[in-house]
Amino acid sequence: MISEVSYHGKLRTVCTHLKSKSCIETDAPTDNNGKGERFSPTDLVATALASCMITVMGIRAQLSDIPFETVSASVQKYMGTSPRRITEIKVEIVVQDVWNEKQRDIMEQAARTCPVAQSLSPELAQDVSFKYT
Repeated sequence: MISEVSYHGKLRTVCTHLKSKSCIETDAPTDNNGKGERFSPTDLVATALASCMITVMGIRAQLSDIPFETVSASVQKYMGTSPRRITEIKVEIVVQDVWNEKQRDIMEQAARTCPVAQSLSPELAQDVSFKYT
């Protein structure tokens, strides 16, 4: 087992990572009867995509001796109805490290093929962009 999830009333859950004991609380979003005071479960899915991309990029950077110090991402999630589900996730990855064209290709490919990206339904649009500053 990796985690336990318990209901804490008023549409809030507490998710505990069993190995580290770290916790994440979730709330239902305001557009679905919740308070929206924490990540919603679908927010976590969208955020997990960006987190996975950056993690895999970090692994690739170590293996390929590519500078990897200042990388971040912003995430946007779009919901559909009938059924209510995530229809699109937009991720903008901002890189302040200096990479040549070959390094950019290596890192962008690593991000786009991370395990979370590969696990999401093909029906869910993944709009991923890279901004080099």
